[in-house]
Order: sequence, then C-alpha cells, then structure tokens
Amino acid sequence: MVKAYTQEHVYKHPWERVTSAAWRKFTDPENKRILPHILEVDTLNRKLDSETGKFYTTRAITVHAPGPWFIRKILGQDICHCVESTVVDAKSKSMQLTTCNVSLKKFLEVEEKTVYEPHPDNPLWTLAKQRTSIKIKPFSALASMAEKVEQKCADKFLQNSVKGREVMERICKYLESEKSPGISL
Repeated sequence: MVKAYTQEHVYKHPWERVTSAAWRKFTDPENKRILPHILEVDTLNRKLDSETGKFYTTRAITVHAPGPWFIRKILGQDICHCVESTVVDAKSKSMQLTTCNVSLKKFLEVEEKTVYEPHPDNPLWTLAKQRTSIKIKPFSALASMAEKVEQKCADKFLQNSVKGREVMERICKYLESEKSPGISL
C-alpha cells in the first residue's frame, strides 16, 4: 500500500527569493534546531546546460530514519540516505526538486517532488506544490502493521514539511531585509 499526499503553499515572496531560500534551507546553521532530522547535506554535482540555460544539481542528504522508534530498532538503522535532484529553469522561473531514499529501500520507499513557480494570480508571490509518496514494503514481522507505519511516516513528513516552510519563510524574510536580487549558491 502507498500513502501519498499533496500540499500547496503560497510564499508571499518573489520566485528568486524563494529559490534562494530553498538552496539554504538545509545548510543554514540556524535551521538545525527546526530541522533536527537533517544530519548532513553534500552537493554531489552541479551543471549548467549552456544550450537550455537550465541548472542541474544532485545533493546527498542524510536524515534520521523516518518512522516510529521501534521500526528503527527492528531495522537496526537510525539513518537514511537520500538523493535530491534539482532542475532550475530561470527563464521559465521553475525550480523542481525530487528527493528519494537510496537506503532502506527494501523496507521503505519515499519520493517527494516539489515545484516552485510564480503564483498564477500574483507573479510577485511563489506557489510551492509538493507531492510525497511513502510505501512501506511489508515483511513478515510487520505485514499487519504496514498501513499504520505508513500513516505514522506520513504524519512525520507532514510535520517536517511545516517546519521546512517555516525555515523557508525565515530565510525569505532575511533575504528581503538584505534586498538580495536572486539565486546565490
């Protein structure tokens, strides 16, 4: 069974500021207290396609393994490694992030897709659309609990996405006070 949810959020900030905040979301030391599940973020590669003008990045993200503590105990693993792939198209003002786990895949598959684009009704604002799917792969010891575990994981992801938006808003306000013109990497 797959647990999936979608969310939309309107940032009352321009696309350039919101995408700048997205790059800083996990790396700003002040965010450690709000996003304590993020342990480490490393940029694996960056590429600017000179023909299309699109910017591609891949980052490795290490997080505390999702789910209830007893599941982590059974799995014998407290951390989960994820890969985030990002495509920024500055011409069309679109930033698309796809994050999925690369460890624990025999037990759990998580995929999160987020798109930042100017709000269709107010181009000075940014619309974020997020879709997350969580699939617990039942194994004999937990087959009957898979649905409950998926729900617990989904609840935790929802809580963390609220915290992530809080961080983004804080960074946007900071960038606004700096009068930052755009993306800084």
